[in-house]
Amino acid sequence: MAEGTPTISIIIPHWNGIETLSECLDSLKLSTYRSFEIIVSDNASTDGSQDWLKENHPDVLLLEHDNNYGYAGGCNRGALAASGSFLLFLNNDTIQDAGWLEPLVDRIESDSSIAALQPKILNYYERDLLDYAGGSGGHMDLFCFPFTRGRLFMDQEKDTGQYDRAEPCFWASGTAIMVRREMFEKSGGFDEIFFAHMEEIDLCWRLQAMGHKIWVEPQSIVYHKNAVSMPMYSHWKYYLNHRNSLLMLLSNYSIPVTFYVGLIRLMLEFVALGYAAVKLDINHITGILRALGWILIHPHTIISKRTRFRKHRRLRDGVIMNSMVHGSIALEYHLLGKKTYLEIKSKAS
Repeated sequence: MAEGTPTISIIIPHWNGIETLSECLDSLKLSTYRSFEIIVSDNASTDGSQDWLKENHPDVLLLEHDNNYGYAGGCNRGALAASGSFLLFLNNDTIQDAGWLEPLVDRIESDSSIAALQPKILNYYERDLLDYAGGSGGHMDLFCFPFTRGRLFMDQEKDTGQYDRAEPCFWASGTAIMVRREMFEKSGGFDEIFFAHMEEIDLCWRLQAMGHKIWVEPQSIVYHKNAVSMPMYSHWKYYLNHRNSLLMLLSNYSIPVTFYVGLIRLMLEFVALGYAAVKLDINHITGILRALGWILIHPHTIISKRTRFRKHRRLRDGVIMNSMVHGSIALEYHLLGKKTYLEIKSKAS
C-alpha cells in the first residue's frame, strides 16, 4: 500500500470467519495498484478475528464495533474512518485479480457523472460462471425484482465474454462496489434499516435520483464465494430479500407510482407465496409472511425513508424508470421461459 493519502479506501465489513478474511486480505495485497488502504470494519466478531488481525495484518486499519451492524452499518462506519477519494466496499469472501483496481479507477475518472461502479464478479468455485451476487452489472424491473447481466433468479450463465462491455447499469453489487466518497456522503450512505441485502440497490437508486450514473467495468474481475455469510435458502435471506425490495418500492417511487406499482407487486407477492406453498418451502413461506408483516407495522419507517429520499431527488420517476426493465421479470422468467439478460433485453428493445 502506498504511503500518504490513498486514492482508494477498501472497506471490508466483517463478522467471523478468519480463514475467509485471510484469503481476501492476502489477495488484496497482490494488487498491482498501490495507492489504497484497507479498513476492516468488524461487527463484534466472536471468533477472535480482532486479535488475529492485529497480529497478522498490523497495517490494516481495524475498527472494532460493539454490535453486529450488518453490511450497511459496517460499511457506513468504515467510510467514516476512510481517507481515500474513492470508497470500495468489498465482501470478505472475495479474491481479486491482481490488476482489478486500475480499470475501476480509469473508468470512474473518465466521466465525472459516474458515482458508483462494480467489477465483473465471477464465482469463486466455478471461475467461468457469472456470480449470483452481481454478475456483470445489476438491473431491476419496475416492481423491484433485481437481476444481473449473467443471472436471472437462480439461473447463472457461463462467462463467455458476452457481458465484457463496460456500460451503465441500474445498480452495482455490494460484493465489490466503488463509490465516489463525496457522492456517498451527500447521498447519506447505506440505509442501515436494510441490515443486509439490497442496500446497495437502494443507494444506487438514490444516486441516480440525484442525477448520477452507475456503471459496470468488466475488465476488473473479482471472484466471490456466494452465500458464505448467509445460506441461500434460509428464512433470514428470504425475509430480507422480500422485505427490503418492498421497502425500496414503497419509499423511492413518487406516491402515484407507488400505488400503481405497489398494487401489482402485492399480487406478485401472493403468487410467490402460492409457489412456495406448492413446493412446501417453509423458509420461503415464512420469509414472505414475515416481510409483509414488517411492512404492515412499520408505516412510520417507510414515511421517514420517503422523506429522506425526496430531499435527495433531482430527477423524476419517469427518467429513472427508463433505466429499469418495464414489465415483470418474474412473469418473463416463469411463464415465458426467458432465462438470460440478453433475452430480456432483446424483448425490451
